[in-house]
Amino acid sequence: MSSIFTKIINGEIPCYKIAEDDDFLAFLDVNPNAKGHTLCVPKQEIDKIFDIEDELYMGLMQFSKKIAVALEKTVPCKRIGMAVIGLEVPHAHVHLIPLNEMDEMRFQNKVSLSKQEFEALAISIKANL
Repeated sequence: MSSIFTKIINGEIPCYKIAEDDDFLAFLDVNPNAKGHTLCVPKQEIDKIFDIEDELYMGLMQFSKKIAVALEKTVPCKRIGMAVIGLEVPHAHVHLIPLNEMDEMRFQNKVSLSKQEFEALAISIKANL
């Protein structure tokens, strides 16, 4: 059974896409810890991040860095936090979270954005890639 991320990659579920290449996709988390919370996923469905072959793993880190740099240019923050948890969706992924305080890394506190705010944010981040 395909993960929700595979369904997003295949276009079966819509997303607020930031960037995409042959191997990876970045999109805004619809249940964000902070404004700009972005997920970077390999298109290949692999459950655990450390099961990813070395070359693809390094590619994911490079792709995530590129997104993080654009995110930091777009969303006012002190830094971009990165987390790999992987319990909620069985598809390896990296969380990139704009941080101004430590609580924004806790996956308990969430912010709400409208559809228009998500769309405008995605466009702004893309412009900084």
